[in-house]
Amino acid sequence: MPGCIHAIQSEKRIEATSDGSTILERLESVGIVVEFQCREGYCGSCRVPLLAGTVEYVTQPLAFVNPGEVLPCCSRPRTDVKLDI
Repeated sequence: MPGCIHAIQSEKRIEATSDGSTILERLESVGIVVEFQCREGYCGSCRVPLLAGTVEYVTQPLAFVNPGEVLPCCSRPRTDVKLDI
């Protein structure tokens, strides 16, 4: 079962779903706006700080991802995650 997404700044806790939705799609479903361009992990414009937890990438991103960051457009939570958004 996928973990929950905790959006710290927005003070929202979003249940992940088993339908394959990305973190970006789940954030959008509750009205949290994340800047993005490609939705494929190419550009990196959706990059957000990952404070805790682990994610899995649906497709391996081409954009460079630093430790402590995540691209929500192409990832799903493996455990509960805390995002600084």
